[in-house]
Amino acid sequence: MTPRHTPALPLLGSRKPSHRERVGDALRAALIAGELRPGEVYSAPGLAARFGVSATPVREAMLDLAKEGLVDTVPNKGFRVTAVSERQLDEYTQIRALIEIPTTAGLATTADPVTLEALRPVAQEIVTSAAAGDLIAYVEADLRFHLGLLALAGNDHLVDVVRDLRRRSRLYGLTALVEQGRLEASAEEHLEILDALRARDEEAVRAVMTRHLGHVRGLWAAR
Repeated sequence: MTPRHTPALPLLGSRKPSHRERVGDALRAALIAGELRPGEVYSAPGLAARFGVSATPVREAMLDLAKEGLVDTVPNKGFRVTAVSERQLDEYTQIRALIEIPTTAGLATTADPVTLEALRPVAQEIVTSAAAGDLIAYVEADLRFHLGLLALAGNDHLVDVVRDLRRRSRLYGLTALVEQGRLEASAEEHLEILDALRARDEEAVRAVMTRHLGHVRGLWAAR
């Protein structure tokens, strides 16, 4: 697999993330994208070489991921990626649908158009990453976009819940979509969501979000 540099990571607050946090977010994105596979053991030096960073922040970040239950520590070897069951994935998508669809749809009548338009470069970044086949950048931009939208509802706890659910998800089918040339079409749904929000069309937002999350669950199932 081609080594990657640590990409730009989400800045949802005013504090700039530490190098350890940035590496941690890149590793989470690799987990979500399925580039780090369940059951596989990865060493900190090996991951550091892959991401073009030193081993220390990788080791520290992996310890953070272990506390979150995303990896297990394997003494003298590294870290094993934990598996996620189909039942867990079903539960994640059910909870996400209950939260994200109505919350995002409600923004059609409450969100400031200028604030919404500020998210368009992020939506375009998702499309660009899809076209380039850069799955880590795709996942990270997708996270920034959706959490950025949800933050406009003004409920920080809601954003934290969805962030945790997204971190625990796995999109095993992303690679197949890239190979089939279909990932860009899915990526463009983010622009559809913005356009529907700008048009103040709550039902259209609800329809696109429902379709979008349906695609996500399909990706989870594609192993």
